[in-house]
Amino acid sequence: MLNIFTLANGRLVQEEIESLEELSQFQPIWVDLESPTLDEKRWVSQYYGLSIPEDAMDEDIEESARFYEEGNGELHIRSDFLIDDHEQPRSVRVAFILNLINPSLRSKGVLFSMHDEDIPVFRLLRLRARRAPGLIEDARDVLLKLFDADAEYSADTLEGIYDALEKVSTQVLAGDVTDARASEVLAAIARQEDLNGRIRRNVMDTRRAVSFMMRSKMLNAEQFEEARQILRDLDSLDSHTAFLFDKINFLMDATVGFININQNKIIKIFSVASVALLPPTLIASVYGMNLKFPELELLGAAAYPYVIGLMLASALGPMWYFRKRGWLK
Repeated sequence: MLNIFTLANGRLVQEEIESLEELSQFQPIWVDLESPTLDEKRWVSQYYGLSIPEDAMDEDIEESARFYEEGNGELHIRSDFLIDDHEQPRSVRVAFILNLINPSLRSKGVLFSMHDEDIPVFRLLRLRARRAPGLIEDARDVLLKLFDADAEYSADTLEGIYDALEKVSTQVLAGDVTDARASEVLAAIARQEDLNGRIRRNVMDTRRAVSFMMRSKMLNAEQFEEARQILRDLDSLDSHTAFLFDKINFLMDATVGFININQNKIIKIFSVASVALLPPTLIASVYGMNLKFPELELLGAAAYPYVIGLMLASALGPMWYFRKRGWLK
């Protein structure tokens, strides 16, 4: 899908392009390629004179090649954006090419973006730019606003983790955590830990991209100050992610502790049973030997019930003692 965005009365207007001829009808500041076809890539390359790298969206690209400037002045930025999908949170690689001098359009430049799927941050920016006139003035503003929206999206996702862990805390700290509930709690904690780690990685990646824009001296004074504010917002998220990691570790340890308690209860039952059965076993072993016992000869036919009763009495004694000490609860 090929979408271009133009400015009309200070608002960002989206147009979907379906042919090469339609490109000549607009003067965009942002060209977005979502899961582009070969024809759409060819249209962009042909009309704008843009060279799209073959490895633009590769995941295994070298870290040193994610931010660089071409000899013709094009800035290349590869950045990851978070998608907080409840089923499978993930990061999507986006390739940005910022062309600040576009002779064919005689404009202030065009931002080209390419990615494999729709990204919530992009939808958020499009919504804001349509409702807030003057929010975006050129291609550099688009890129800055995307990173700004990415920081806000990370903050919103962190709030969601806080809420999810609050529910988990209620289940864990209420006590009486069964093995089935512990399994559910551990699964929920593992998901929030994975999401928190992705947010931290996303924050680090966004910080590097904004820092590269500042070092490239492509921003004016107002945009430079906005970039500094974005970095401050990103720095504030680090303490939250660190706190959430500590909270996740605490809940993980507490849940594992309850699992150990449940296992110890089972082991205690076997331990008590084995100790209580030792005296009957000893009596059965003594009277089971092929020896003559005077008391059994005197009892005659009552000898067998006598031995059985003695075994029961020897077993009930330790059980009564264990119950008195509270070990059977």
